[in-house]
Amino acid sequence: MEYRHLGASGFTVPVLSFGTGTFGGKGEFFQAWGSTDVAEARRLIDICLEAGVTMFDTADIYSRGASEEVLGQAIKGRRDQVILSTKATFRFDDTPNNVGSSRFHLIRAVEDALKRLGTDYIDLFQLHGFDAKTPVEEVLSTLDTLVRAGKIRYTGVSNFSGWHLMKSLAAADRYGYPRYVANQTYYSLIGRDYEWELMPLGLDQGVGAVVWSPLGWGRLTGKIRRGQPLPATSRLHKTADMGPQVPEERLYRVVDALDEIAQETGKTVPQIALNWLLQRPTVSTVLIGARDETQLRANLGAVGWNLSAEQVAKLDAASKVERAYPYWHQAGFAERNPFPTE
Repeated sequence: MEYRHLGASGFTVPVLSFGTGTFGGKGEFFQAWGSTDVAEARRLIDICLEAGVTMFDTADIYSRGASEEVLGQAIKGRRDQVILSTKATFRFDDTPNNVGSSRFHLIRAVEDALKRLGTDYIDLFQLHGFDAKTPVEEVLSTLDTLVRAGKIRYTGVSNFSGWHLMKSLAAADRYGYPRYVANQTYYSLIGRDYEWELMPLGLDQGVGAVVWSPLGWGRLTGKIRRGQPLPATSRLHKTADMGPQVPEERLYRVVDALDEIAQETGKTVPQIALNWLLQRPTVSTVLIGARDETQLRANLGAVGWNLSAEQVAKLDAASKVERAYPYWHQAGFAERNPFPTE
């Protein structure tokens, strides 16, 4: 398993990490993802550790805390072998202050996550979304306090706009607070918006991408084909409208290209889609998920080989979309303002 630095930090993470959104299965939305219990989770973690996948990502809102609880019980007795990553910001319950990135909520969220995970520190703590109602100085000073207390080691964000992230980094530099080193971001062959603003920012500021939903919200599993119904077990039956959207024709164009490369390489569609991501600038780690051992072992086959330059170019062309302004305009000044992927 290859390890890469997490952004500009000295901390290294495996290029594949395991997302535990399938742990717990509380509520209709997360039941559609999966309902892995402690025994099943322990087996999946065994397989991950054998393959060198040592980082496990969760969040407080995943199954209303049950994902963290299952993960904590599944790693009991081997905390020193794993990297724990969790997130908070979104509303956890109906109490007025249990939402956002206020000092009140972040301290409470971290303390509660530590209890559910059964640990005394979190390796990577990420803000799950931007809180425009809390000053970034309050957010950063709170995270600084938690770092100094030894409760979190590194900090990151998720689902921020470019200006959200840059404003926060500027404030961190101004006051000497810890800088965000990770950006947990949606990025896939059918969702390349990350490349327009956040990727150049990540390169410039040393923020590594922790990629969520690398298979396009379950659309690049190799089971979705033009003119065919969704497979019976697909989570898309219940969650398609809740995640990133993609026009059908564009999806099928990408799937067709993946199928061609699958024939050339003998690899599966998801393995190819994951391998493409691992060759993109700023990507520190890609989060893979699995309902069962078979899915997990298949996803682990994305490492140990690389697509050729020609195959990457074919996937780039199939997944290309018209850029929004000002990015299409900037493309005309590539001599001095090149895009990272070109």
